[in-house]
Amino acid sequence: MGLLSLAIWTPIVFGVVLLAWGHDEHAKVVRWVALIGAIASLLVTLPLYQGFQPGTPAMQFVEDLSWIERFNVHYHLGLDGISFWFVPLTAFITVIVVIAGWEVITERVNQYMGAFLILSGLMIGVFCALDGMLFYVFFEATLIPMYLIIGIWGGPNKIYAAFKFFLYTLLGSLLTLVALIYLYSASGGSFDILTWHKLPLGQTAQTLLFFAFFAAFAVKVPMWPVHTWLPDVHVEAPTGGSAVLAAIMLKLGAYGFLRFSLPIAPDASHEWAWLIIGLSITAVVYVGLVAMVQKDMKKLVAYSSVAHMGFVTLGFFIFNPLGVSGGLVQMVSHGFVSAAMFLGIGVLYDRVHSREIASYGGVVNTMPKFAAFALLFSMANCGLPGTAGFVGEWMVILGAVKANFWLGAFAATALIFGAAYTLWMFKRVYLGPVANDHVKELQDIDAREFLIMALLAVSVLYMGLYPKPFTDVMDASVNNLLQHVAASKLN
Repeated sequence: MGLLSLAIWTPIVFGVVLLAWGHDEHAKVVRWVALIGAIASLLVTLPLYQGFQPGTPAMQFVEDLSWIERFNVHYHLGLDGISFWFVPLTAFITVIVVIAGWEVITERVNQYMGAFLILSGLMIGVFCALDGMLFYVFFEATLIPMYLIIGIWGGPNKIYAAFKFFLYTLLGSLLTLVALIYLYSASGGSFDILTWHKLPLGQTAQTLLFFAFFAAFAVKVPMWPVHTWLPDVHVEAPTGGSAVLAAIMLKLGAYGFLRFSLPIAPDASHEWAWLIIGLSITAVVYVGLVAMVQKDMKKLVAYSSVAHMGFVTLGFFIFNPLGVSGGLVQMVSHGFVSAAMFLGIGVLYDRVHSREIASYGGVVNTMPKFAAFALLFSMANCGLPGTAGFVGEWMVILGAVKANFWLGAFAATALIFGAAYTLWMFKRVYLGPVANDHVKELQDIDAREFLIMALLAVSVLYMGLYPKPFTDVMDASVNNLLQHVAASKLN
């Protein structure tokens, strides 16, 4: 068993153990087992960074075993610069979520913790899979634990939100399954994704494949106008569910564009790039304006996520290294920042049991430590230089200006809108005099909550001040992908 298998199966095994063993009377032990499992899963990913060679676009840490021989399906894993950072990011966010749910979740604790650990392993599997069918199995399997997390521990309309999440994402994925079967046939009976990258497909086949993949990945990102499920799900999901959904699950769709759409259908990607760019700019501008009128904190940050992910898809389809690398950096930074924003809202909700902005005011007077963290994360959400939120957006804007000045100008409006809705929310919730008795009685964050906020704050600042380790890993793979897409266009 290699490092990637350990990264995938360590959290899944711990999760299954928690599901099979543990009741609410053993909640304290269950929490510690879940934390040990999450930390073990993170520690397993650390040797990947030490052993990764950033100068080559080749797949590394490859594992290849025959799985279903009759259909030539392989248990084939590997990482390159495009997928690398999402493995430790997933493991890290899982640790944060387990600590965040430590005292908040009091019923079915073993099922809650087990679902998150299993979800963590499945998401890492998506980023590591080099076999089309294995990718699809992991990609679809992630729906199950998240569906349960929303449907069991969610808010008043949790069943509606869970069904909406499941149906949207499942229906989009069915066309992808058809595309995978077509590629299996076209490649002479192979599910190897790297083999599919080399297939000489005609324009019509590429176009059909492009839109088949688009159906699944656009819903998952989510891109405008198929983003409507996301705010409903965020509002109803428990805090940990919102954090994982925003930080990792949305990235599965964006990652799919780079692993499938661009390399398998390069000509169609060029031909339909205008559509993706148009939808991305709409997400950045229109959804940013929608965020400005939200009264619910979770809804505001949910719409903010759609706008930020618009940067990612924009960067991918302007076909230059700055744009693609910027999109990838934005995916990682958004993982830290969005998780921090949702967990911060969770801290307030646990005390006041309201997400309405109007329910707060003057929180800085009663929770000064927490307000300091909230200010940092709000600045990162605005894209302030020196924070993780700035790096990816700045790279995408530069890449967009290189492609077309007006494209870059429209993209840059996101920084203005982002500052407007984030600072408006911060001002209404945290600044000014104490607004009501609920705020007057608030207690500042305890040691557990401080640890969560501090870990995310260090991550946000480190990536913002020193992004070189992140971009160095990506460069060779991004350049190789763009050369492959450009060569296909020339042919």
